[in-house]
Amino acid sequence: MGSEILIKKSTVTIKEVAKRAGVSPSTVSRVISNNPRISKATTERIRAIMDEMGYYPNAIARSLAKNMTGTIGVILPTTSEDVFLNPFFPEALRGIAKIASKNNYDILISTNIDKKGELKIIENFIRGSKVDGIILMSNKLDDECIEYLYNIDFPFSLIGTPNTHLENINHVDNDNLLATYELTKHMICIGRKRIAIIAGEENLTMTQNRIQGYKKAIEEEGLVFDTSLVFMGSFDEKTGSQYGKVIANMKDMPDGIIVADDLVAYGALMAIEELGIKVPEDIAIASFNNSILSKYGNIPLTSVDINSVELGSKAMELLIDAIERGVRGSRIITPFTIFKRRSTMGG
Repeated sequence: MGSEILIKKSTVTIKEVAKRAGVSPSTVSRVISNNPRISKATTERIRAIMDEMGYYPNAIARSLAKNMTGTIGVILPTTSEDVFLNPFFPEALRGIAKIASKNNYDILISTNIDKKGELKIIENFIRGSKVDGIILMSNKLDDECIEYLYNIDFPFSLIGTPNTHLENINHVDNDNLLATYELTKHMICIGRKRIAIIAGEENLTMTQNRIQGYKKAIEEEGLVFDTSLVFMGSFDEKTGSQYGKVIANMKDMPDGIIVADDLVAYGALMAIEELGIKVPEDIAIASFNNSILSKYGNIPLTSVDINSVELGSKAMELLIDAIERGVRGSRIITPFTIFKRRSTMGG
């Protein structure tokens, strides 16, 4: 089916695009290669015509017809913060790089910090024929990047679980609902009754799944699911510090906190201790990623090891399947392990 679509799209030529746009074929070529000599207005007009005529899938078809770049694009989540401060991304990239090197692929990493810039980066990667496939390292609810890549049938894989086109997208993930459910159960087992959660960014599929797991465990134990104990924010130390202070100053202070990431948990832990509140005696804290922060801090953190390196490795393997064998819709769920440490009196 995919080859039939590509053959149909290949009837559009660069000359036809140029004719429709009223420019020369060489101008269209310069637009494709992002030549700075072409004005922004002209570039946008010609790209709109390309999209309308279906010319980009034709470029993809040529790439898949063995005119390969030998390069894959990795799309980091765009943020004003330094994404590499979060240990998850270097670890996942290590897994990607290992499999990429083994299969003779180079890696092109996105560097945009515009929070709405992921789609622009992907379009530039594809229009410039820079990559053979793309790995998305995170996903949002109703993600426009997933929708774009799916609609043009460009090879890609996702670290995360899509909430659309699930059966047609190559993706690797943990069972985030189950992991948070078990982590919350652990909190309850050590006697915690009022448990808050700093869940991460609200528009992420992962965040929503983790809140579901937390809620399920709370309600199964006959405790009250209180929305005032659910906090959303960025995956950084500042967010943890901010919400740590809020939680510590609550009139009815929680006795446990589930945190979406070790870096966020570290910020919360520091803020809570500065207010003279003891961890874990007054508030137990548990987190995700099992990074070096969780293992070697003054108070070692109970943390879920989500196997970041394996997530990256499997995402790269799925992308190779998509590029070289046309595979779509493969799903891999990697195991997780909860390491119980002093922050929850578990070790």
